[in-house]
Amino acid sequence: MSPIDPRTHDELPPTAGLPARLRDFLPPWRGGFAAQAAAWLDTDWALLTCSGTAALWIALDALKTLAPERHSVVIPAYTCPLVAEAVLRAGLRPRLCDTAPGHFDLDTQALAGLCDADTLAVLPTHMGGRVVDVGAAQTIAARVGAFVIEDAAQAFGARAPTSTGALASVGLRGDVGFFSYSVGKGLTLYEGGLLIARDARVRAALELSERRLVHGGAGWNLRRAIELLGYALLYRPRTLGLVYGAPLRRALDRGDVIAAVGDRPRHDIPLHRVGRLRQSVGRRELARYRAHLAVGHAHAAARAAALAALPGVRVMRDMPGAIGVWPYLLLELPDVATRDAALRLLWRRGLGVTRLFAHALPDYPQLRGRIESAALPHARAFAARTLTLGNSAWLDDMRFEIVRTTLQGVLAQTGCAQRDCHGAASAGHGTPAASASPSQASAESGGGG
Repeated sequence: MSPIDPRTHDELPPTAGLPARLRDFLPPWRGGFAAQAAAWLDTDWALLTCSGTAALWIALDALKTLAPERHSVVIPAYTCPLVAEAVLRAGLRPRLCDTAPGHFDLDTQALAGLCDADTLAVLPTHMGGRVVDVGAAQTIAARVGAFVIEDAAQAFGARAPTSTGALASVGLRGDVGFFSYSVGKGLTLYEGGLLIARDARVRAALELSERRLVHGGAGWNLRRAIELLGYALLYRPRTLGLVYGAPLRRALDRGDVIAAVGDRPRHDIPLHRVGRLRQSVGRRELARYRAHLAVGHAHAAARAAALAALPGVRVMRDMPGAIGVWPYLLLELPDVATRDAALRLLWRRGLGVTRLFAHALPDYPQLRGRIESAALPHARAFAARTLTLGNSAWLDDMRFEIVRTTLQGVLAQTGCAQRDCHGAASAGHGTPAASASPSQASAESGGGG
């Protein structure tokens, strides 16, 4: 195993969050973050929430008022467990859709079988900033009169082609789209979310639900402001070992994968308004965000190509014509044994390697008995074969090479180098945005949001 460099006390983040600056906290403190974010996305309406989970809860509550006879929501079986919690908290029934083979996107055949007259909404997901084509979900949902909610929690700034060929923000093709501004998803308010919609009736319903469900929050705003200040102080390699690396390794020592990943489901979803201080920090971060995305595109282009060249490694890509964002690279390995061997060598080393989610949704103990269980072979296989590599600017070439050569060695030991793994695991799901040159990626990210 390649030795790590002497800076062993450094810890790289598992995602490429935009670092906050202390001067972001200086007065004057201006609100209006939602309007500024809407303009940045080239739309004329947005609604700020205290988290992405809260945004989904509010969206579902609003859509219930427009179709009160419907009670179920179709969600991917491989997604953040807080999605299921939001559906339950809204008083609705989650219906789990298996994913496409070797992917996190909804399997269209399974989706068609799940949608019926009781379906309120379908949630295609732009996971990890990778843009999926929501067209199939829209077609299937339209057949039964259901809404489409685009889960763009990890994709603020990603753009997809419209019917005219122009690029527009993800979240605007469905009936509702939502983003998250929690730690690690790019721009952060420490916690925060944003709802967007095109239809005036849906916008009015969202505003009514937000006013009915959300009240005050002075205590929460104080807590989040302190946490956001801590993020500004500690989100750097020299200090992340204290707040991220040490808890991660303690969780791995006791075999608690859910805690190590940090995706434990929780039923208590806070609902409160976002204060002016955090909105002001967000406005200042937004001024730097486009440049941050350009750096991420450039790094991802080179690194995705290098990793995809390894036999058996598949790097998840965007749909054709789309330009995603790159908080991390999501990799699928040939089998669970190879993935686990790679994690044993890399997860503890402070290189930004981790798992996206611990399990497919039915396999979280906290959700058993509260959501349906099914075979879901593709979602479970995807959960068992994937890992992520943070796309932080702090992942320099030397550290990236440690990750690449470690994966190369694991693949050789498991025999993948002698099998036709590369052909079996090649991209196959859209045109890879990361195959663009770094200069092209930087130029593409410069317009439209």
